[in-house]
Amino acid sequence: MLIEVCVDDAQGLAAAVAGGADRIELCAALSVGGLTPSAGFMELATRCAVPVFAMIRPRARDFVFDASDIAQMLADIAVARRLGLAGVVLGASLPDGQLDRAMLTTLVTAAGPMGKTLHRAFDLTPDPFAALETAITLGFDRILTSGQAPTAAKGAPLLQRLCNQGAGRITIMPGSGITADTVGALSHLALTEIHASCAAACPQSGPPVSFGFAPPTLRRTDAARVLALRKALTVAGL
Repeated sequence: MLIEVCVDDAQGLAAAVAGGADRIELCAALSVGGLTPSAGFMELATRCAVPVFAMIRPRARDFVFDASDIAQMLADIAVARRLGLAGVVLGASLPDGQLDRAMLTTLVTAAGPMGKTLHRAFDLTPDPFAALETAITLGFDRILTSGQAPTAAKGAPLLQRLCNQGAGRITIMPGSGITADTVGALSHLALTEIHASCAAACPQSGPPVSFGFAPPTLRRTDAARVLALRKALTVAGL
């Protein structure tokens, strides 16, 4: 079972690799679901011994993007591609929640031979089964999804149906709320990859918090939690 760990700072990146992550999803601002990492963070990540996929999401809120957003996304894809990252994580929606096929075609084309993950914009689509077929047609390698539920464990029934539909054509990679304690709820699924943050809460105090430079609690990837997830997968037979 491949474990992809999402990280949003250099310390988390090092912890994910030390804990045994098989692939990294490189982000900024995981507190809002992940935004595009800086060029400097991408360059740092190229020194990792595991594949790195860069999140390409220019801002928080929804996934309905305008011309300025797509211009930024194309520039960020170009940076990730120039640096030699293994892949990118993409998504774009129409106002009704359907995947924006035209915009995604532009982004996928810009990514060229890089690996391509469709992110959780998929979880907002009104028809996930039609969206899965769209993702295949567009050339995505995998879909990151919680099964359109707050957590992957709660979305397991839909994840099962998506795995069945996509079998042999696209990888379904569950994500959201996956830990060593919860991954057993997915043991009945035919999975090859999972996605997790493996993060621990880190209380903060002092001037950085009082001045608004840091939240009272940060969440940061912990190497021991990555290792614990690996062990739990073995126990669950995944």
